[in-house]
Amino acid sequence: MQPPGEDVLDAYERCRAFTRDRRSSFYLAFLVLPPFRRRAIYAAYAFAGTVDDAVDEAGGEAGRRAELDRAAALLDAAYAAEHDPDDWLAAALGDAVRRFNIPRAHFDELVAGMAQDLSVSRYRTRAELERYCYRAASVIGLTCIEIFGCDESRREDATASAIAMGKALQVTNILRDIREDAERGRIYLAQEDLARHGVSEADVLAGSLTPGMRHLLAEYAQWAYALYREGERLLPLLPRARSRMCCNGLQGVYRMILDEIAAADYDVFARRIAPPRARRAARLLELWARAALPSR
Repeated sequence: MQPPGEDVLDAYERCRAFTRDRRSSFYLAFLVLPPFRRRAIYAAYAFAGTVDDAVDEAGGEAGRRAELDRAAALLDAAYAAEHDPDDWLAAALGDAVRRFNIPRAHFDELVAGMAQDLSVSRYRTRAELERYCYRAASVIGLTCIEIFGCDESRREDATASAIAMGKALQVTNILRDIREDAERGRIYLAQEDLARHGVSEADVLAGSLTPGMRHLLAEYAQWAYALYREGERLLPLLPRARSRMCCNGLQGVYRMILDEIAAADYDVFARRIAPPRARRAARLLELWARAALPSR
């Protein structure tokens, strides 16, 4: 495939700026990738972030649904390679999905997961919550392995591990963002788990850190840790050192959030828990160095 033209490179630069401006640890983790893979990751991240913003920030339900419809139309344009010249996100994403043969189903599931946030604010069972986590995060992991490349003889294993890693990150998000989600009227802790620990919806909405709440949050943290361990099995299935380094950085730096939550004895209501940026950067360097070793 030919190198991207200047207009597409400009579109990729907009995606890079979008990713940088969100001040996410992901931006730092992406830096280790070679440019052509890094550009594709920026495009996928920019699309995911745009869809997420549509749910959380667009004005009113009608506005949010209109933004989700726009996201679906953007996918149509990207995959058909027929987009408005000024639509930088469709231009960049379209180039990325063609270069790396990324299945559209991954992005469709992502949009479906974000649309779910408009109509579903409670999850009856853990299985229902896991399905949401797959849509909100695991599909990003599946997109990443298309961009990273993986051992094709073990693609099934790579797929399972990428799915687990995405769920680990999403459960970490759920724990970190309980207070903010409650302020939006959303509870991502399964109702069957609330009941089992004697926690009411009113406790969650009021930010009441009862003994039952601590036990419930600790259980979710252990669930996330188990998913991280399963997700780490992806690393030796990535034959390229830089892909392993990026992947290890993504999961390792995010796992620091979970470690901080546990260290705070699960008091996620007092403040939004986030490790200091300098410590995240230092940890990222350590994770990169560890993953740069040849896979076994």
